[in-house]
Amino acid sequence: MTARSSRRLALLAAGATLAAAFGLGGAGAADARGADDAGSTTVTPAGHYFAATLTGNATFQAGSVTVTCAVSSSQPTAGGGDANNQIPNAPGNHNDAGPVVSALNAPTYSSCTSSLPGVTVSVTTSGAWSVAMQNNGSGSTATLTIPSGGLVLTTSGLANCTVTAAPTAAAPLNTAFTNGTPSVLTVTDGTVPVQVTGGFGCPTSATASVFNATYQITDATDPSSQITVTG
Repeated sequence: MTARSSRRLALLAAGATLAAAFGLGGAGAADARGADDAGSTTVTPAGHYFAATLTGNATFQAGSVTVTCAVSSSQPTAGGGDANNQIPNAPGNHNDAGPVVSALNAPTYSSCTSSLPGVTVSVTTSGAWSVAMQNNGSGSTATLTIPSGGLVLTTSGLANCTVTAAPTAAAPLNTAFTNGTPSVLTVTDGTVPVQVTGGFGCPTSATASVFNATYQITDATDPSSQITVTG
């Protein structure tokens, strides 16, 4: 195992989910502008709930081990009742000089397999996830934040490993958001600190991971509407 490969954990090649569901429609490059000169952002429809649904596969790679999840989503709470997965009500859905932030219900992951034979995989999530959407004039970005310890990948069988993302502090992932029908959020090579524990076959020297994903972002309040980010 090389030092380079041990530091990589590719999480998500998810079709069009966070790039067609979360609208991360671009590479994970950070917005070059600073907070002081961030552009005006408006997310619509104000007050509507939204869902993020994986399209394609979500992949996690740590060293020579790759975990692939076929199902993932973040859904609003049934019946509403909280602000998770909700665009802020007006005027909170507009920011003259910065992003518009929404809390998220922790995404779920299932139907996961490993490149290691004889290994079963589970992924658990928890905590206060969030997404901050920012208009950049020619396009939009989104910062997806994983809370400390908010994603834990566990393998069992021939290799018993535990991979904890953001082990000591919340980790922001720079992504891209693309307006469309539906809109898409795409995470490309987003780097997240990790802690790996376990025995033989576990990439315990890994200290960082790479997260890749594509989510479709749909309007859960009015399916005929689209979630959009403008100036």
